[in-house]
Order: sequence, then structure tokens, then C-alpha cells
Amino acid sequence: MPIATPEVYNEMLDRAKAGKFAYPAINVTSSQTLHAALRGFAEAESDGIIQISTGGAEFLGGQHSKDMVTGAVALAEFAHIVAKKYDVTVALHTDHCPKDKLDGYVRPLLAISEERVKAGQNPLFQSHMWDGSAETLADNLAIAQELLERARAAKIILEVEITPTGGEEDGVSHEINDSLYTTVDDAIRTAEALGLGEKGRYLLAASFGNVHGVYKPGNVVLRPELLKELADGVAAKFGKASPFDFVFHGGSGSTEQEIATALENGVVKMNIDTDTQYAFTRPVVDHMFRNYDGVLKVDGEVGSKKTYDPRTWGKLAEAGMAARVVEACANLRSTGTKIK
Repeated sequence: MPIATPEVYNEMLDRAKAGKFAYPAINVTSSQTLHAALRGFAEAESDGIIQISTGGAEFLGGQHSKDMVTGAVALAEFAHIVAKKYDVTVALHTDHCPKDKLDGYVRPLLAISEERVKAGQNPLFQSHMWDGSAETLADNLAIAQELLERARAAKIILEVEITPTGGEEDGVSHEINDSLYTTVDDAIRTAEALGLGEKGRYLLAASFGNVHGVYKPGNVVLRPELLKELADGVAAKFGKASPFDFVFHGGSGSTEQEIATALENGVVKMNIDTDTQYAFTRPVVDHMFRNYDGVLKVDGEVGSKKTYDPRTWGKLAEAGMAARVVEACANLRSTGTKIK
């Protein structure tokens, strides 16, 4: 069962919440980065989440057409085949999708899974993200209600981002300021609009100072203890303990203590992109610098095919990214927790 069924995905999230660990959610942009993520999970004996952003899907669609749906579907279908060779279970997820890209990304992908489910199959993706952080909370939640209903019917979990994450990702950017902290009122309004499971399961990307990208220490002030305040505030009003499955966005460069606090307060998924991008690219740069006269035809020479063969430096890139995924599993306490 390399790609999680809807039932298994729910079990994965329940196990993470009960065990106070989280799954690394690794962004991929190619078949090679997909293999690197799968390899890292397998080496850590951890299940995990593999995700594709709008920009990643556009890249996967090829630079001739740049079609996001084609790119996402193609990699998902590829994952369903190659993941069988890895002894772990993974869920497929689509990352940040703002309002202007819903019709070109999430809604068509939902339609594909709806048809699959009607035919007695499992959905192609196990979860989709709606990023309404640039909208008013009222508009954000109205769209989330529509998407959650469709997702539930297709046996898919929805992820929602209700307040901004700082920095920039795939063209969506927010300033780093006091708006990067979700309030208890925001959380209560979310529960009122989306329910607490009875209308469909959703993951909540609440903001506690998160910023996409990597910043030097001191530039970003994370308050993961805020997640407990949000959960307690909603629990007091609705009478349901630990009401949310939280997602940690903008986690690259976070301290071990910040991650640990987030896990204690209900985070079950942590997005990792910037750090794995660097881990993938760094070995390639090293190879190119060390083999300058081999990868280039310098001074009229012919170079060395063995050094510029993409398989040579590609294997190094895969190993580097896989090692970073193993590290992420250790940080998030998911190492050794795979479903047997």
C-alpha cells in the first residue's frame, strides 16, 4: 500500500496526533526529487507526504505548455507506480493554491478524483490545499466551504490557510509583520464555517509567525505555543478537545525547540521545501566545481562524458536530498513510525 488509501491517510494523521509527531511534507518538482523523497522516507522507516505546488506542477507540465494539471497528474500517476518499490506509505498532496489558480489547478484535480471515486477507485491525490490567506477571512472560508464539500465527496482531505504566512512562495507573498499570527477569533470563525470534522476533515495552517524561505536567526519570531491557545479557545466554545490538525508552514530553518513545541501543540504535517531544494542542489554544485574541465569542453577539448552525464550528478543530488528528508523525519519524530 505505497500510496495511502483515504482510510489509511486518516489513520496516519490520527497516529501522528496521538503520538505527537508530524509527517514531513516534501515538495517535489521532478521524478528525481520524488525518488529522493521516497528514498528518504524509506531510509527513516517513516511514512510521509509528497506535495506539488502550483509552480512545481507548472514546471512538471513542461516548459512548452506549462500546464499545471498535466504536470500534477503525470507525477501522481508516476508515483503510484514507483512508490511500490519503497517499503513506506505516502500521501499525495497539492500545496499552496491561491484563488486565481483554483480553476486551473485544484478544481480540475478534484473533478478527476470525483470521477475515479464514482468508478470505484481511490482519489488520485489524498489532499489538496486552498490558500485563501490573501483574501478576507469571510471570503476565504466561503470558498473553503465549497471545496470541503467536494473534497469530502471525493474522499479527500482539504488543507486551509486562514491567515498569512510571511515571505513568498510561487508568487504569493506577505509582509513579515504582526498579521502573521492567527487569533482565537479567527480559529472560532473557522470552526463555525467548516465544522470540526462533521462536514469533512481538514488540516489547518494557522499562522504563528511562519515565514517561507530561510532567514537568519532573529529575523523571524515564531510562537508555536500560540497553537495551544487556538485549540483551547475553540475547545472551550465547542466542547471538543484538541479540535484541529495543524500544519507547520514556513518551517525551514526552525530550531529543534520550536519544532518540538509545535508537535506538542497538535502539528501533524510540516512543509519542507527550501531546505530540500538546497540539499538537492548542493552536491551538484560541488560536482561541477570539482570537475570543471570534465563537464565543460574547455580550450577545445572534449570534456568527460562520465562527468557531464546527468546520471552522474543526478545520483548525488538524490542522495543529498534523501539525507535531508531523513533528518526531517528525525526532527519531527516520525522516524520508525511507519505503518507495518
